[in-house]
Amino acid sequence: MMLMSRTWRPLALLTLTLGLVACGGDSGAPSVEETGRDITVEAQAFYAANPEKYAFKTPADIPAGLVWEHGEGLSDIGSSEAKKGGTQYEYMPDFPATLRVDGPDSNGEFRRWLLDYTSLTLAHRHPNEFDFYPAIATEWAVDLPNKTVYARINPNARFTDGEPITADDFLFTFFYYLSPYVNAPWYANWYGTQYTNITKYDDHTISLTMAEAKPDMDALALGFPPTAEHFYKDLGPDFTERYQWRFVPTAGAYEIKPENVRMGTNIVMTHVENWWAQDLKFFRNRYNMDRINFNVIRDTANQFEAFRRGDLDQFKIRTADYWYERLPNDDPDVQAGYIEKAQFYNDLPRAPWGLWINSARPHLDNVEVRLGIQYASNWDLVLERYFRGDFTRLNSAEQGYGEFTNPDVKAREFDIAKAREHFAKAGFDRSGPDGILMNAEGERLAFTLSTHYERYRDIFSILKEEAIKAGLELRLEMLDVAAGSRKVHEKQHDIYFIALNYGIEMYPRYWDTYHSDNAYDDAFLDDGSVNPARKIKVQTNNMEELADFRMDQKIDRYVAASDKEEMITLAHELTQMHHDYASFVPGFVEPFYWHASWRWVRWPDDFNVKYSSYAEDAFVHWIDEDMKAETLAARRSGQTFEPQINVYDQYKKQ
Repeated sequence: MMLMSRTWRPLALLTLTLGLVACGGDSGAPSVEETGRDITVEAQAFYAANPEKYAFKTPADIPAGLVWEHGEGLSDIGSSEAKKGGTQYEYMPDFPATLRVDGPDSNGEFRRWLLDYTSLTLAHRHPNEFDFYPAIATEWAVDLPNKTVYARINPNARFTDGEPITADDFLFTFFYYLSPYVNAPWYANWYGTQYTNITKYDDHTISLTMAEAKPDMDALALGFPPTAEHFYKDLGPDFTERYQWRFVPTAGAYEIKPENVRMGTNIVMTHVENWWAQDLKFFRNRYNMDRINFNVIRDTANQFEAFRRGDLDQFKIRTADYWYERLPNDDPDVQAGYIEKAQFYNDLPRAPWGLWINSARPHLDNVEVRLGIQYASNWDLVLERYFRGDFTRLNSAEQGYGEFTNPDVKAREFDIAKAREHFAKAGFDRSGPDGILMNAEGERLAFTLSTHYERYRDIFSILKEEAIKAGLELRLEMLDVAAGSRKVHEKQHDIYFIALNYGIEMYPRYWDTYHSDNAYDDAFLDDGSVNPARKIKVQTNNMEELADFRMDQKIDRYVAASDKEEMITLAHELTQMHHDYASFVPGFVEPFYWHASWRWVRWPDDFNVKYSSYAEDAFVHWIDEDMKAETLAARRSGQTFEPQINVYDQYKKQ
């Protein structure tokens, strides 16, 4: 899911850093030799001071009788027909504010290319079969009674800069996120509470012990990432500035070299030469392109026109007007077979598109106002008029988790009478001259609806027009990605339209988004009453500023629970409580995705994997440069090919 950035950085230092990198040269950050700093000594002292959590043993200490798993029997990912090489041309809606993956401004759209799509952990969920396949680890063993997972690291595993990945890099992950330098409260909580021990047995063998033996305990361990200790040798108080424009090494297939960054306009990712995993079963048919070239193209219309010109290889179609009207099936380029269209039904936890209400803002702290907004939001009309009936209504932010999803929670329907009834209970019981409700103090019932999703502009117009009928004014604020991200992360929004990007998980998380720990510093006193001195906590995923003592207690039980049935019961109760709090207005569900690509972008026969959010997630496509030359020549000469307008419904819910 999308994580929040963490802290501010001094503007003067940022300006200096930009100036040093603007020509694509060195980042300007002093080397270890220049600073005289080596974080290794501090990290070793940290481990020594916490021997119960950071242990050092020998292979002889590994328990006998463990059952080691290797992902055997799982199918290959991608197509054996994939060709290596070529350049993929992509866009980025804004230039990233940083190449860091942690800290301030690190959670922009480009982060998925730096981390989500391309980095590796010990093992990964198979995108069709849910079981784990090996990545950095060659094998692993689960000791459920002792809440421990053992893993053997592939001795050939390397970071993108060529340095070997060892057990020390997994130990360093704890030091990095728990250190005061990174100042990452979400990660500090995660690594400080989810794991109770990491043990190094040799350079390529570790174990991780979890706080609880949860049903997916193996996922918690196998999703653990290494952090390149050698890269962060000069980690210190100036972390934000020092690493601002330095690509963080991963175990993945792509890297960004300093000379491939043109500030403000262009970034090129290049395939790591002789990538260590390129011949392994689950990677040999993926990550096929030599280069991925990103240019800044700021709005959807310009992005689409760049695609139509052939400047972009593919285009993610997110709205019905582009699928039906801007690129209809009878478009000449589609009918000639130059551009191919695909509709792919996926199956994974659904991104919760909707309105996230900041309950710390004036009047929005009143549940009656929030309930009124629920009934004043006409999503059915959005689905009918804007999405042409292709999408469906979202019922909760925890939809798509099977038995963990509460089937009884349903989104509230548009109802003017009920909306006005709740608004009246909050004191907004009289209409102003423009039809907007007012209270006795003359305050208008008006809030700012902010977003950075320019492509959905027409949705907000529908919601605004319909809300007026209930006496509610929604002031639309369209921001760019950076400004929007900053506003919501700093909790300065009234209502924000966004969706969190959920991964492939067995059950939903609640602590991240609903616990008061992520809303306020010390939200409650020991007796459960509100702390009058509490302060809003920024840079967290609790966009609603939801703070409910009873809900906190249930979330704490949910986090600590290891029994699946208990977790299901608590998940249903928590989803119901969130529904009752009414700080999230569910929007829509995308049961599939639309995609358009030029003929030279090739895909497996079944197009994609079951658990893909977007077509490029699993990197199963490839660029056929010969076919590109053939297609461009055919387009000039008038030669045509068989049209390709395909629906892939093998994973469609019946």
